[in-house]
Amino acid sequence: MIAIRNARPSENALLAEFGARAFVENFAAQNTPENMSAYLVEAFNPRKQAQELADPAGVFLLAEIEGELAGYAHLHAGPPDIDTYESGTSAWPYARPIELVRMYADSAWIGKGVGPGLMQACLDETHQRGCDLLWLGVWEYNPRAQAFYQKWGFEKIGAHTFRLGADLQTDWVMAKLIA
Repeated sequence: MIAIRNARPSENALLAEFGARAFVENFAAQNTPENMSAYLVEAFNPRKQAQELADPAGVFLLAEIEGELAGYAHLHAGPPDIDTYESGTSAWPYARPIELVRMYADSAWIGKGVGPGLMQACLDETHQRGCDLLWLGVWEYNPRAQAFYQKWGFEKIGAHTFRLGADLQTDWVMAKLIA
């Protein structure tokens, strides 16, 4: 059974290690070692994770199975960062958007309910915070994640640049209205 809970401030090193490992498992094959290394040092160090854990606009939701960390999601209140909008989409009319910054599952647990459990917890948290839109950025070359988000009702509304080391990549910006 999957248990979802909020991360504790003292779990910054755990989140840094887990996040770095999951990022490498998912993206190392498509990126240079230099760009991967630069991004990992910047994004997944314990000090950065401690800062993110302390930010009151954010929350980390941990998925555990039998006491083992199987995945996590990071939410952070704020508007989308969009470089280009899809046709028919323009100004941002939402008052209380929140970003799904990251959602990772350990490779051993993919396909075993961790992703859906975390997504439902994210939607519950979004409702509790009174947010009207949940948005995220997903790499344009990650069709598995795109399909997962589409299954949950997310639609592509635009794109933005994601910096991985020295490589400027394109992320789709996907969003889901919260009723």
